Amino acid sequence: MEINLISDTVTKPTQEMLDVMFNAKVGDDVFKQDPTVNELERYTAELFGKEAALFFPSGTMANQTAIRLHTKPGDEVICDKWSHIFLYEGGGVAANSGVSCHLVDGNRGKITANQVTQFINDPEFYHAPITRLVSLENTTNKGGGACYEIEELKVIKEVCNKHGLKYHLDGARLWNAMVAKNQQPKQFGEMFDTISVCLSKGLGAPVGSVLVGSNEDIKKALRIRKLFGGNMRQAGYLAAAGLYAMQNNIERLEKDHQKAKELGSVLVKKDWVKEVEPIETNIVIFKLQPTIDEKSFIEKLKQKRILISSMGQGKLRMVTHMDYRQVMHDYVLEVLEKM
Repeated sequence: MEINLISDTVTKPTQEMLDVMFNAKVGDDVFKQDPTVNELERYTAELFGKEAALFFPSGTMANQTAIRLHTKPGDEVICDKWSHIFLYEGGGVAANSGVSCHLVDGNRGKITANQVTQFINDPEFYHAPITRLVSLENTTNKGGGACYEIEELKVIKEVCNKHGLKYHLDGARLWNAMVAKNQQPKQFGEMFDTISVCLSKGLGAPVGSVLVGSNEDIKKALRIRKLFGGNMRQAGYLAAAGLYAMQNNIERLEKDHQKAKELGSVLVKKDWVKEVEPIETNIVIFKLQPTIDEKSFIEKLKQKRILISSMGQGKLRMVTHMDYRQVMHDYVLEVLEKM
């Protein structure tokens, strides 16, 4: 029995999800004739109180489409230094949109309204790029699953409105944030111009993300998705999994959060652990004491059939998910206790 805590993307569809997928009604989505994709997009848009939505094969493509949508070549995006769009999307902001990132030194991947205000370039100062977009991430990946408070997001929105900036949310794990903070999708929908949400991180679908926004923005996004090679044909088989995931697997995320906190409770007591970052959702990030070799530690766990990942800079990560069953959890807790 291998226990994979590398990510919450390692899950496999349940039998119930597979049944829904195999029985899906499909058509050619390039012609917008796939009824299940159309239903997924309608459902997600309505969930967030937005006018429209668009299904994507990946969260990276959804984010990159949003950036392309809101900017012009030479513009600048304000984001945290640990943002997924900067660190983990292959330099797409530059390659796909010709824009640069102004990196903010936030707190565990979260930035404040004051920091945003500080880094907005004067549009009359032609030596600097035009600030066009603020992109946030919730929950924060490298920040260890940290969540924004709604009130802080509202203050940042006010800054965006004052300076005419667009506001995008990389909500790959927004489901986790909403469960942890008892927040509602429409609270985010009314603030952000666009939001990308992932159907595979945490929710158990095999693939896919959805971008929500205004009718005008999603119409433009459709053209950008085509440009990026993201059009799919009978994608309803995948969309059916996403629909099932949203309708059945959001509330259960609390179980993942509880397991993550229990892992953290064990780690924080061990003398070979230097630091455990605060655990709000399903991501556990910790650092080993300087005397312990990181690669050897990961290998030692691997020998015990437990897989975890390194995020660099001494950070190790474990991510709980729906395929991480209680019997596995008990075993991992026991192994950590004895190490």
